[in-house]
Amino acid sequence: MGPMAGRQRVVAVRRTYNRWVANQTLEDYALRFTARKARRWSPTRVANTALGSISFLALEAIGGAITLNYGFTNALFAILAGAILIFASALPISYYASRYGVDMDLLTRGAGFGYIGSTITSLIYASFTFIFFAIEAAIMATALEMVFGLPLAAGYVVSSLLVIPLVAYGFTVISRIQLWTQPLWLALHTLPFLFIAIQDSDAFTAWTRFSGRAAETGDGGFDLMLFGAAASVVFSLLAQIGEQVDFIRFLPYDPDATGRKKLGWWAALVAAGPGWIVIGTIKLLLGSFLVVLALQNAVPLELAAEPTRMYLVAFQYVTPSPQLALGLTGLFVVLSQLKINVTNTYAGSIAWSNFFSRLTHSHPGRVVWVVFNVVIGLMLMELGIYKTLEPVLGLYSSVAASWIGALVADLVVNKPLGLSPRHVEFKRAHLYDINPVGVGAMLLATALSMLAFLGALGPTLKVCAPFLAFATAFAAAPAIAWATRGHYYIARRPFDSWNGEEAIRCRICQHAFEPDDMAFCPVYAGAICSLCCSLDARCGDGCKRDARLGVQLRHALDAVLPAKAATALKARFGHYLAVLLMLGLAVGAVLSLVYVEVASVNAEAQALIRSTLWKVFFILMIVAGVATWLFVLARESRKVAQEETRRQTDLLMQEIEAHERTDAQLQKAKEASEAANLAKSRYLVGIGHEFRTPLSAIFGYSQMLERDPAMPPHRIDAVRVIRRSAEHLSGLLDGLLDVSKIESGRLQLNRGEVRFGELLDQLVGMFRLQAAGKGIAFRFEAPEDLPPVVFTDEGRIRQILINLLSNAIKFTDSGTVCLRVRHRSQIAEFEVEDTGPGIATGDLERIFQPFERGSAANPMVPGMGLGLTITKLLTEVMGGEITVTSTPGKGSLFRVRLMMSAAMLSTAAAQPDHPIRGYHGPRLTVLVTDDDLAHRNLLGDLLAELGFAVVKATDGQSCLALAELHRPDILLLDISMPGMNGLEVARHLRATGHGDTAIILVSADTREDRSAPAPGQPYDGFVAKPVSIPKLLACIGRLRGIEWEYETPAGTDDGPPLFTASELPPQHHIAELIHLGRIGYVRGMQAKLAEIAAAHPELERFVGRMRTLVSNYDLNQYMAALEAVYRDDSHGEASNDESGHDDEIRNQTA
Repeated sequence: MGPMAGRQRVVAVRRTYNRWVANQTLEDYALRFTARKARRWSPTRVANTALGSISFLALEAIGGAITLNYGFTNALFAILAGAILIFASALPISYYASRYGVDMDLLTRGAGFGYIGSTITSLIYASFTFIFFAIEAAIMATALEMVFGLPLAAGYVVSSLLVIPLVAYGFTVISRIQLWTQPLWLALHTLPFLFIAIQDSDAFTAWTRFSGRAAETGDGGFDLMLFGAAASVVFSLLAQIGEQVDFIRFLPYDPDATGRKKLGWWAALVAAGPGWIVIGTIKLLLGSFLVVLALQNAVPLELAAEPTRMYLVAFQYVTPSPQLALGLTGLFVVLSQLKINVTNTYAGSIAWSNFFSRLTHSHPGRVVWVVFNVVIGLMLMELGIYKTLEPVLGLYSSVAASWIGALVADLVVNKPLGLSPRHVEFKRAHLYDINPVGVGAMLLATALSMLAFLGALGPTLKVCAPFLAFATAFAAAPAIAWATRGHYYIARRPFDSWNGEEAIRCRICQHAFEPDDMAFCPVYAGAICSLCCSLDARCGDGCKRDARLGVQLRHALDAVLPAKAATALKARFGHYLAVLLMLGLAVGAVLSLVYVEVASVNAEAQALIRSTLWKVFFILMIVAGVATWLFVLARESRKVAQEETRRQTDLLMQEIEAHERTDAQLQKAKEASEAANLAKSRYLVGIGHEFRTPLSAIFGYSQMLERDPAMPPHRIDAVRVIRRSAEHLSGLLDGLLDVSKIESGRLQLNRGEVRFGELLDQLVGMFRLQAAGKGIAFRFEAPEDLPPVVFTDEGRIRQILINLLSNAIKFTDSGTVCLRVRHRSQIAEFEVEDTGPGIATGDLERIFQPFERGSAANPMVPGMGLGLTITKLLTEVMGGEITVTSTPGKGSLFRVRLMMSAAMLSTAAAQPDHPIRGYHGPRLTVLVTDDDLAHRNLLGDLLAELGFAVVKATDGQSCLALAELHRPDILLLDISMPGMNGLEVARHLRATGHGDTAIILVSADTREDRSAPAPGQPYDGFVAKPVSIPKLLACIGRLRGIEWEYETPAGTDDGPPLFTASELPPQHHIAELIHLGRIGYVRGMQAKLAEIAAAHPELERFVGRMRTLVSNYDLNQYMAALEAVYRDDSHGEASNDESGHDDEIRNQTA
């Protein structure tokens, strides 16, 4: 495995930038590659924007200052020498910046400095921008003071704040400003010189003869010392190419361009890049000329080098009106300074963004650094930096020359010679933190130039320190690159190549960028944009661990120092020395600037100032030493905490991996279990389908036989056993399939209006007789304010209560079974309590499992152990809960709570609960289609008895033919048939004009609930096998609107009596049967009927009929039949007989 294999994975949390960073109109691709789609402006527009910033009057100020101090000759040669060197340096920088779409910082990264190494140059560049911003804004404030009388302090604030809104929108707005102001600026700039040339041609002669202050020490001619001093000031403008590059990166580059297009690109590149110094040279010379002209017009020497004073004198040649001349001067100065300060501020914001993003891994947005740069410039103005222009720029030029010299050397020497990569690599992921080529060359050159600047290398090199810095850096960079063999340019090669793709989405910020701006991050395991890469603080440079700053420094110490010394410096003491040294250099640099500023004003007190600053330096170093020690200790503590966190994280990752392996095994086991469960469900469905077809015939014919008046009484019980056995098998199949459906989540509920009172009465009547038959009491407790109608699934609620009540009666041998019902706040609560054997505590959960009956269950009591399972699952599916409490030996209490909202009382009349014998109205034709002969004949015989015209079909094709022939009113259609299935037949019939036919599907396949056909289905109703005759007739009656004829119940006055006089027993027997029926003593009724059958065998019909009613617990019919015959055959002595037997009956029942 590779070196990255064991790396801890870092979760990619999406970085949401604020609206300034996300808006590229504001952000202008700071910190990142300038996308090709953003380079939408023409080369001319880009060049004009870049050249627009060369309006700054600091050029005139510099030209005037060096002429005033060193004379025309030395100033001229210094300007020309500086211009040539700046042009030669700017050309390769501009070319690479435009070709690779990078700003000055990104170019420096890839051209020999490394990712962190270019942080130093970003600070140098940012310093250039705010120094020149302060100079330009101070010039503008002077103009405002002269024109409007605005105090300088207020003018500084106005000059600073005015540029912020102009720079906020980046290149888009800046290009427009430069485009719109360029004509006016050119006109105002050239106008005074035309008038001077016409009116005072001798001024040019005086300029060329001006020797300045140099005449005090020489003849005013060329002097190497004076030339070097002047050139050092001019050379400080070397960093201006950075501001040009910030615009040049928007220049569209086409590698395939030829002819005029290529020539146009080069022309724009030269004009926008090195071409600035051409215009700059002219402005430097104009400043040199104007300072002489100002002196000739009696401007004081200390004010002559101020650009505002210079141009006021120049505009006085244009108009004799002092007010108009002052107005033109103010307009020109304000316009010039706005044009340059938008550029200074823009460039500074990019430089600060690059600097702080690498140190803090945070980027609040380029606009924030716009304000930051402006505030620094404002502070420098208030400190009077404009008054010390020359020494500040002379010091700065050495540092800038060291940076630019190393950069240019890499571009023009190292890259062509192959000492560095041909392309510019700027992404953190691919760079060493420190590249010794650029950083080493710059530090060496800066050190030599500082020694020279301080006079340690002689007076000549002192004044030529910037040139020494540039030359040293230019020579050292190739030498270091050759010595290191270019090893520190690229930390790693790209893992993936995205050539040919237009845009790639960043793994972190989720924005899409061009491939040049993307790198592959192994820590986040995906593509990451350069900005997210720069700002990430969690990855620990996992892609280039040997290229980090700390690792590089440790390797360097090991290479140059003995092992013990290197080990000591790599420990806590070494960290302390390194930080303290950095702070000491920073404090020393600041105090040195203070010394230069103060000593130049008061030369007599230099010794005292120097002594005081040394004391301040040592005091600050004591404070810095303490602060550094605290910093080092805090860093070590943080490092220890991070190591411990990493260690714990590794342990957690190992645990997570173990859990993942366990989870994978559990998932496999789960899938195997689900597969087994699915196979079980399919098996049950298949078996159920095979059982239901013959079971339907058994169940149907047993119902018909039981209803047949011609059935011999002694065979009624046998038929009843057959029907009940079929019902039991059907219920068992339904239970198994219900469990399967619930487990697979396919059970559907059919909510509707339910007559709550009637439902409870039916259940109470049913189970009161069962309890009486077993010799136990049955109580029903319910408040009087139960809602008459509720919304629920009647079938499911009936199933739940029947299961609970059946179990209670089944397992209770003595005592009481009680059903309690309450309804409150749309919640119905049912309690079923018994005095049975109870349930052991350990079995309270197990009894709800399939095929579990509890350890206390009587093995002689029949049952499969599915009732409570189905009850619990149904309750949960309906959104309710079931609980059980039990005390062994005393009984159990099951409580079910269900959502059951009350409804308005339905107006639909309840159907009579009597057998159907026919229907009213015209005769209807029924087409029965089923491939099973028994089931087909069953349905046909049943419906024929009720008066329907029945036609039978064996398959789908014959069904279609018979349907066209007979045009049936009702179609009973089996779903599963060979050839066309039932649904296909139904669709075909609907499509061929049988829209009025009521189509009822009849099937043993209950995998899908079709009881409520969805809109667009070709059928109207569904009946499951085995067919329940009442349900089938109810479905037919609902679809066809049939008015049924019901059999007249016994005991009514309609029709002939049920028994003839010869078929009745003596009246005292009838009286005893009536009395037993009133008290609900079933066993007594059965015993009395057995006694009558033994004493009077000829009364077989009477005894059989009564036994049937008692066995069915139909006490209403039982009492009605007896009371009818008892009234018909009453005699006066009957009452005496009845009263004579009351005591005997009471004794028997007791």
